Parts: sequence; C-alpha cells; structure tokens
Amino acid sequence: MSKTSIPTVGIIGAGQLARMMIQASISLGIECRILAKSLDDSAALISPNVEIGDPNDPIAIEAFAKKCDVVTLDHELVNVEGLKLAIEAGIPVQPTPETLRYAQDKLYQRNQFTALGLRVPKFKALVSESDLLEFSSDVGWPLVVKSATGGYDGHGVWIVHSEADGQVLLNQLWGNGLRVFGEELIDIQMELAVLLARRTTGEIAMYPVVETYQKDGICHEASIPAAISNEIRTSAENIATVIGEHIEVVGIMAVELFLDSQGQLTVNEIATRPHNSGHLTIDGCSTSQFENHMRAVMNWPLGSATPIKNSVVMVNILAAGEKNPLATIPDSQSAETAIHLYGKIPREGRKIGHVTSIGDDREEVAPRARSIASKLRGDS
Repeated sequence: MSKTSIPTVGIIGAGQLARMMIQASISLGIECRILAKSLDDSAALISPNVEIGDPNDPIAIEAFAKKCDVVTLDHELVNVEGLKLAIEAGIPVQPTPETLRYAQDKLYQRNQFTALGLRVPKFKALVSESDLLEFSSDVGWPLVVKSATGGYDGHGVWIVHSEADGQVLLNQLWGNGLRVFGEELIDIQMELAVLLARRTTGEIAMYPVVETYQKDGICHEASIPAAISNEIRTSAENIATVIGEHIEVVGIMAVELFLDSQGQLTVNEIATRPHNSGHLTIDGCSTSQFENHMRAVMNWPLGSATPIKNSVVMVNILAAGEKNPLATIPDSQSAETAIHLYGKIPREGRKIGHVTSIGDDREEVAPRARSIASKLRGDS
C-alpha cells in the first residue's frame, strides 16, 4: 500500500500505453509504478518508479502489486496466476482475471459472445486434420486461421487459401504448441472500434464510434466521427454496452467491429485496456481514454467523452526499418495538430508514435495529420 496520501496505481507492462497512462495520471494526482521488462521500455524511459520484472512471473507480479493501491495492465500478455495472488493479498486488479480472459483467449471470447447472442464470424476450433476440411466445406476458401492466445497487430492471424496450405500451417502451429481456430473471412466494408470507460458502480462513459483503417493487421489511421448511419452507430454502442456489462469490465474497453458489405456488424475482438484506436481522444475529446482508464480503476467519477471538434484524425507513425527519423520535428505544424512520440527503438512496422489533428472537416484534417506523420517517418 502507498505510504502517503497519494494513491499509487501499478501498471504491469511498460509500453506506450503505460507511458500515456502516466501522463494522464499527473493531473489526477496519481502516482504510477511500472513493472517493466527493460529500462529501455517506452514507459520506463519517463518514469521514476520502475521495477524490472517479467509479466509472466507470478511471484514478480505479487511482489510488485504489494507496493501499489490498485494494479492495471498495459497489455494482455500477463500471468493470470500472478494477478490472482495480488488479489488474494488484498490488492485490487483491474481488469480482473475473469474479465481479462475475454481478451487473452479469443476462442473463449468467441464461444462466450455466441452464447450471449452477439454476432461473431463463423468459427471452429481446429484440433485435428479433419476439422479444417469440415470447416472449409461450411465457409469456403479462403478462410482465416487464428491463434487463440498471444496475437496482436496481425501476429497470430493467417489467411489460408487451400486445404494443402492449411494442413502445412496447422502442423507447424500445433508443433509449436498453439491452440488455433478457423474463422470465416468477412467481406469487410469498414472497420470500427467502440471505446467505453466503466467503473465498478456501473457508470459508463461512451466515446464516439471510431472508424479505423487497417493494413496487414495493423491500425494505420483512426478517425471520428465514423462515416456510418445513426442506426449502425447506435447498434455499435449497444454491442459495446452489452459486452462491457457482461464481462464487468473496469477501465477502458475497446470493441473492434467489422461492418460488412450487407451492412451488418460483427464483433472481431476486444481489448480490456486502453487501445490504439482511442489515442485520438488525448487531443480530440474532453477526457482522454487514459485519464478515464485511471479514473475508472480508482473508482472515481468518469470524465466527459465528448469530442472537442467536429473531426478528429489520428495517424500512426510506423517505423520503416531500423533508421530513426524522429530526430527532427517538422516545422510545418498547425495549432490543431499534436505529435506524440513513444521513445521506442525503430523496427520495421513498429508503432513509434502518432499524430492527431482536429478541426471542422475531415477532408482538411486528415491530410494535415498524414503529412506530418509522413515527415516523421522520414518519407520526405
């Protein structure tokens, strides 16, 4: 427990999400402690309260938690037994292990959401060679193979075009000890994300539905408002509310949705912590997702999720190889554009920062954000 009147939130993981949680906590008077794998991690670079430890080590998690008033997560790849030990020691953990399971295990998530009556892609656990042939006869080729656990930013997802290729892939994945499932390939018209903050009282702050642009499984852009009808917007918000209440999430939850060519919404996956699609809330909404996450895990009243301008666009800065183009900040910036750099070592395709622009019209806002992101990538 904190030895002062200042509440201490422990964050397991030290990536850019933890870094932005720390920034949001300053104005709330919250002290953050970080459990990092390395002092070079994004959040460790800016925090005076860093402890080196492995998020897969339950003993390290328990020892870390005992120095905090409440514990939250930077990512889902955390040892659940360690979280349970923290709770047994009297330290609240948000999300709880029960809630976290929905984000950690996509196959469990699919089964639970189906039972809840939510629309998800057709899927089937693949545990034997006959499963792939049976599933492909139902959904056709190509189809998707996913790892039930551990996937992110396109990792753990494979598009398979034939039975022969699929069997080769499955034998390789099974040989590596992975649990996998098959999923139909959705004809995607648009990808959406709904973020909400929820506290233990049940109070919810709902952010505007976000329209995202994905390439190779990685989010490149996010914008609000999404170019969708009011009917689809309401349906997306209702889906997120049902999920948030069912899994009893505390903190930020993001629900990724597919809008297909028939105008139907399908749940892709969820995250039970701040999410890349919500980075635009830092500069574009009255209260950022990071501030509301910290408010929620402390069980404090939530802030307004209202946008401060008609249009908000966020563009991720993805590294092109190992060169570091971020040494020079472009001088052609607008007062309505913000740059966020993560202090991460560049690696091909790695998110090393983002740019957010706000204004009255997306046609004016988006090019501005893209231009500065391009300069920061070193494209020109």
